[in-house]
Amino acid sequence: MMRTAVKDVMTRRVTTVREHTPFREIAEVLVANGISATPVVDGDDRVVGVVSEGDLMRKEEFREQYSGESYRPSWRSRLRWWKAGQHAEGARKAAGNTAAGLMDAPAVTVSPFASISRAARLMDEHGVKRLVVVDDQGRAAGIVSRRDLLKMYLRDDDEIRRRVVEGIPSHARWDDRYGIIVEVRDGIVTLSGQADRRSEAMAAVRTAGRVEGVVDVRRELTWREDDLVTLPVTWDRP
Repeated sequence: MMRTAVKDVMTRRVTTVREHTPFREIAEVLVANGISATPVVDGDDRVVGVVSEGDLMRKEEFREQYSGESYRPSWRSRLRWWKAGQHAEGARKAAGNTAAGLMDAPAVTVSPFASISRAARLMDEHGVKRLVVVDDQGRAAGIVSRRDLLKMYLRDDDEIRRRVVEGIPSHARWDDRYGIIVEVRDGIVTLSGQADRRSEAMAAVRTAGRVEGVVDVRRELTWREDDLVTLPVTWDRP
C-alpha cells in the first residue's frame, strides 16, 4: 500500500532568515509573506532554528518590565511560562535583537521522504505546529504544518475505497456470492458481507484503518469459519 510522504503535502516555497537578521527585518518577512514562523539558517544555508511571531511578541510582553516600569506580564502568561519552565527563556527572547537570540534551537526537522504519520508524531512529541523539512545536507526543502497533514482527510471517497479494496486479498473480496463489501461515505469506511474466515475479516478491518484519509471504520462483517482461538482469561490470586 503506497503511503503519503511529507514531500507530497509540504509547502515547497520556504522563506528563511539568517542568524544575524535583525528583529525588525524578521517581523517584515513574517508580515509580508503571511507566515507565522520562518527557519533560521547559518552561513552554509543549514537550518539551525526557527523564529516565530510568538518569539517576537515576547519583547512586547516584557517591554515595560525591561524599561524599568511597574508592568508585569499577566498571571496567565507567567503561569504558562513557569509550568513549562520557560520564564527565563521568555526573558532571553525578549532581550533578543537578532534571529539568533530569538529563535528556538535546534529546529524540529523532518525528511521529505518521512511518512505523514511520522510528521504528526514529531509535532505531538515536541508540541509544535509545523516542521522544517530538510534535505540530506540539512538545508530547508519545505515546511509542513498541521493544516498540510489534514489534507489527507480531503481525499475523495472513491479514492479511499480504491485504496482499501487494493489492500484486501482478491480472494476475500465480494464476488456476487460472498466476500467483503467496501463502502465509503464522508471518509467513513463500512465493511460488510461475509468473509470466508474470521481472520480475513479482522485483517480487512486493520487494512482499512491504516489507509490515510479514513475517518472511521464500521464493521458489519460475518464469517463462515472462526479460525481465531480465544484463550480463557485467568486471574492471578494474591
